[in-house]
Amino acid sequence: GIGKSTTSCNISIALARRGEKVLQIGCDPKHDSTFTLTGFLIPTIIDTLQSKDYHYEDIWSEDVIHKGYGGVDCVEAGGPPAGAGCGGYVVGETVKLLKELNAFYEYDIILFDVLGDVVCGGFAAPLNYADYCVIITDNGFDALFAANRITASIREKARTHPLRLAGLVGNRTSIRDLINKYVEACPMPVIEVLPLIEDIRVSRVKGKTLFEMVGSEPSLNYVCEYYLDIADQILSQPEGIVPKE
Repeated sequence: GIGKSTTSCNISIALARRGEKVLQIGCDPKHDSTFTLTGFLIPTIIDTLQSKDYHYEDIWSEDVIHKGYGGVDCVEAGGPPAGAGCGGYVVGETVKLLKELNAFYEYDIILFDVLGDVVCGGFAAPLNYADYCVIITDNGFDALFAANRITASIREKARTHPLRLAGLVGNRTSIRDLINKYVEACPMPVIEVLPLIEDIRVSRVKGKTLFEMVGSEPSLNYVCEYYLDIADQILSQPEGIVPKE
């Protein structure tokens, strides 16, 4: 609820504006990660697989990959029914299907948008495929508590995977005292802190990214610069860190 998907969509477009071919994969059972890119809730990987009785050969790229605003391709993994199944299984099936379709390696950047609850190893599964993790937080205790759990998860995954923490992004926060205290206790890069801009929240309600809204509201151009700066830092291929929680 602190703007992970909104941030993800805007970063995806910023990366595309820098000339990258981008795929965003939503890994939340709500399957609304890519909503502001496509304007609707796209069919999920898991629902498509079920409808084809898990016959991978009957599924085409256009069944699961949908073109979003700014040329960003979009996939929603979906999720198991409430109280049943594992989120990690769904992510694994998503990657498996994209590889079967020869789509997984067609992109310069694949961005997994993952919910912050990594007490379950399943929801930490995207870290198995990632070079970097970027943690989206705000200046509140609850978000930073979740960020700390993710930090612990990154440290564990980094033992066996080439995973590094690129840093924190603070979203819609007027003050950053708790963020400062946290990174003082657990040193890590702060990539960007976006101020308390109401238009960021409004964009989600409108089902549009900030980049799309700029077309009719040029005054929002300065907000897009924040996302372009984040994209530039990711594209610089920072060394990243193995963090300590």
